Amino acid sequence: MRIAIAYPPLKSDKGVALLSQNRQFQWFSRPTYIFPVVPATAATMLAKAGHEVLFLDGIAREMSSEEFEEQLWQFNPDLVVIETKTPVIKRHWKWISEAKKSHNAKIAIVGDHVTAMPAETMSSSPVDYILTGGDWDFLLKNIVEVNFDPSNFESGIWHREGEEVKSTGPFKLDHDLNSAPWIDRDLVHWELYAKKNGNFRRTPGTYIMSGRDCWHAKCTFCSWTTLYPTYRTRDPIDVVNEIEMLVEKFGIKELMDDSGSLPVGKWLETFCEEIIRRGLNRRLRIDCNMRFGRLTLDDYKLMRKAGFRLVLFGVESANQTTLDRFVKALKVEDVEKGAKWASEAGLDVHLTFMFGHAWEGPEEIANTVKLARSLLAKGYASTLQCTLTIPYPGTPLFKELEASGGLNTLDWDEYDMRRAITKTPLASEDEIKCAIQEVYRGFLQPRALWHRLTSTRTLFDFGFYYRGLRSLIGHLSDFKLSRSRSKG
Repeated sequence: MRIAIAYPPLKSDKGVALLSQNRQFQWFSRPTYIFPVVPATAATMLAKAGHEVLFLDGIAREMSSEEFEEQLWQFNPDLVVIETKTPVIKRHWKWISEAKKSHNAKIAIVGDHVTAMPAETMSSSPVDYILTGGDWDFLLKNIVEVNFDPSNFESGIWHREGEEVKSTGPFKLDHDLNSAPWIDRDLVHWELYAKKNGNFRRTPGTYIMSGRDCWHAKCTFCSWTTLYPTYRTRDPIDVVNEIEMLVEKFGIKELMDDSGSLPVGKWLETFCEEIIRRGLNRRLRIDCNMRFGRLTLDDYKLMRKAGFRLVLFGVESANQTTLDRFVKALKVEDVEKGAKWASEAGLDVHLTFMFGHAWEGPEEIANTVKLARSLLAKGYASTLQCTLTIPYPGTPLFKELEASGGLNTLDWDEYDMRRAITKTPLASEDEIKCAIQEVYRGFLQPRALWHRLTSTRTLFDFGFYYRGLRSLIGHLSDFKLSRSRSKG
């Protein structure tokens, strides 16, 4: 069978779509591409099963719509699979509708939006299949292996039988991640994602996932809790084996483990010790997502010894009420303590903050701005990222705000990080964007600049900070004020 896993180009004057395997969709003024681990795993599974696979990322390849369409349909696929996200779901409905008019290929769609609202997409487009949940790579292999016979579908699949829409029931997360093959990096054109990524200080870089997805899995704003409510991990030795292959075969210099939170405890200890034993810590830098409040200073020191460079933490707010409402299981005081420990261990700390929470006014926003700028000035944060609060469908936050009338719109096109979706006590959303700009200007504080200067050691560092400066300018543009405000 011939299967295409494809990302149609999404042209917009808002910028470049950050779509592939991304938890928070944004249009970026400067392109950045995240390596899509789950789609790449799906492609590899099918290829190893003897099927012909086309992995066609029209966004990362910066293709025109005409180039994309020509290459896709020349492949003559039996099935086309596309990943979607709330802000572009309407674009994908339109694309599916147009494709079905002139081509006989079956079409499947995946992602957190269609997992949360599958019936909506079945009624809004002629899509053939919706593969819900996070293990859609396994579900895709299932529907292909049974030759699209619904009687043999696993749970979690929506499909059509004549004019009737049917579902095989709730998705399950009972697949053994260790049974999935290592990704065929050549098949999925890994080089497209190896350089244009703001996390990488050294290139070429790439991504893996040691776990799906976060061992906390309770944050009410996180759309991926709808995909991965059950946390599972790969064997740490197998992960190290794959990393060694990536270093030897592809010359990878930096690796991002995109698990929602990297496994901790004995798993992390075993992983670090094996990396050190094989000497990979001298050849590779590792980045990961982590949560505050779980690791000690000694844990961070072990990670640094094992070659970890960057650790990403979600803070979201400096207000305890907000952290509690989000079920972050985090104290505000733990943020500075954890960031201090990680930075003292020699790790670069990247923090993420969100602005525009429905219950936060000027005072609460000022608290978050103050904390973010302070962590930059003290050198406890090397980099940070600010986003608007986007309550994606399927999340507890979305359900709460929809029920209370706390959403400004249900037009999915607007959920793209360019406007405030939640109703807040603020006079205008420009107050939110002003706060975000103030945080980003914190990089230019004399003390923050001094920390960056004194930590610069190599040409890799100079190149990274130059790219960081360009990204800073881009972020300020991404959250520019409304025309009336900027003129005043």
